[in-house]
Amino acid sequence: MQLTNTQRTLLEAAAKHPQKKLAVFPDNLKGGARIKVLTALLNAKLIEASIEDAGVFVATTDGLQAIGITTPSTTPTPTPAQAPRATRGGTKQAVLIELLKRPDGATLPQMTEATGWQVHTVRGAMAGALKKKLGLEITSEKQPGTDRIYRIINQAA
Repeated sequence: MQLTNTQRTLLEAAAKHPQKKLAVFPDNLKGGARIKVLTALLNAKLIEASIEDAGVFVATTDGLQAIGITTPSTTPTPTPAQAPRATRGGTKQAVLIELLKRPDGATLPQMTEATGWQVHTVRGAMAGALKKKLGLEITSEKQPGTDRIYRIINQAA
């Protein structure tokens, strides 16, 4: 990624900070312009949200390398594919998983009744949280005259 002067200035300032935080912003970088610069750096994975401080960003190893600084990383940058996420018990997502794990599976009306969610929310949770984030394989089957039945066919969660 080709850095703009502003992006380079922010990363250089972060490199000088003890915790690599983006703490100093130019006076002319306000509002939408600041958001645009931070979004571009986030999308390129050159910065990430601070774990300790809400609303604060820190330079990543890639961000430091982009400005020519090659220091060993003291804290590993977490990656989304490190390990499958675990589910917490007692949540609506856990209820949804239990319904889908049953041998009979579950229909959309059953899932909406059990969770209190609307149909589009149940579908979104299955596609996003269950399939993408938890890596579960969900099948659907439609028999004539009945509702579509959804099932989890692998038991990863």
